[in-house]
Amino acid sequence: MKDKIEISMPDIELKEKALKVRKAAMKICRASNEQRRDALNKMADSLVHFSEEILEANHHDFNVAKKKGISQALLSRLKLSKDKLLHGIDGVRKVRDLPDPVGQVQINKKLASGLILQRKTVPIGVIGVIFESRPDAFIQISSLALRSGNAAILKGGSEASQTNEAIFNALRSGLNRSSLDGNALCLLTSRKDSLSMLHLDKEISLIIPRGSNELVKFIQSNTRIPVLGHADGICHLYIDYESDINLGIKVALDSKVQYPAACNAVETLLIHKDIAKEFLSKAIPIFDSQKIELRGDSKSISFGVKLSAESQDWSTEYLDLILSVKIVDDLNDAIEHIQTFGSKHTDGIITDNYKTASLFMNAVDSAGVFHNCSTRFADGFRYGFGAEVGISTQSLPPRGPVGLEGLVTYKYFLTGEGHIVDDFSSGKEKFIHEDL
Repeated sequence: MKDKIEISMPDIELKEKALKVRKAAMKICRASNEQRRDALNKMADSLVHFSEEILEANHHDFNVAKKKGISQALLSRLKLSKDKLLHGIDGVRKVRDLPDPVGQVQINKKLASGLILQRKTVPIGVIGVIFESRPDAFIQISSLALRSGNAAILKGGSEASQTNEAIFNALRSGLNRSSLDGNALCLLTSRKDSLSMLHLDKEISLIIPRGSNELVKFIQSNTRIPVLGHADGICHLYIDYESDINLGIKVALDSKVQYPAACNAVETLLIHKDIAKEFLSKAIPIFDSQKIELRGDSKSISFGVKLSAESQDWSTEYLDLILSVKIVDDLNDAIEHIQTFGSKHTDGIITDNYKTASLFMNAVDSAGVFHNCSTRFADGFRYGFGAEVGISTQSLPPRGPVGLEGLVTYKYFLTGEGHIVDDFSSGKEKFIHEDL
């Protein structure tokens, strides 16, 4: 997408769809915890029932996309295997069983005698979701939205059109058998509607884009609706001189190879100069066996890396079996590189020195900072969130993998007995500010 693309105003049909979703959101925010749990249970059962249809639709989408020459990274995200689908269904049930995020009392305070202030969590409203390739994201986002008392308008990429429609039909079938309003989920199918929804600032409370850097930046630049997401996943792994080389290779390999198309896959390997020669002598043959293309700075070239890195490599999210390698002088050098070229997603350190690890993790301004473990752990399901709507790299919360707690906001509830401010201004009444 390019900024020059003209975004038309929503037509009557889209406005009517959005209004139905808005009304459904007003109903679901009043639904009980058990009603929302029951809806998710029925949606999971429906996904199981329609699993063959979903997989068949995905097989069709995948073959069409492959013939069109879509990138390998997008193909990888598009492919919905039976195991991935079952994993997604399991995620729905896990979300169902999570504690209710709505109505949680965050502040409970007596301001004065008979004057009680509470801050409680409430749903956001209508969430607009635009995503590329990944049909499993449809399942995750829908379950999280409804569990947290929200409604959702979803638009997937055209490359997964049949898969998304099959998943939507399954979810709606389950939702319609529950007590919740079936209009709480809406699927948009045209590119025109996906662009026009950016103008629905009265109907949509939050937009979550999941896809390419280009997609996210386009949405951020073309809507007044708050946007939650990340544009880049440029993740780093720093190998400290006080580290187990074999452990470092193991973690680096998983961070790159386990799923290279993921936003939490490592893109740059930083190695302390004192351990660089030994590390690379062991690592390069292993990386080569996994068909990882290494692009290194001049120092790493002298230690066996074959291809020279260009300046743009340090700020590139490859989403492929490509890994940039740089030799750094010390911890501060590594931190400076990450702060300069990182995207505030996930960055890790391999070291046996816990003081060094602590300095790194406190200094690096990223949503996730890891010690002696793979960057691939940056995931809502692996964190125990059941699923995630996406990963946020913004400094303000929510940050990192966003689960249920990121889909609620809060408001203040104040209950009195005829209290007036003038009584406090005149000294007749006094504030207590006592926690209850």
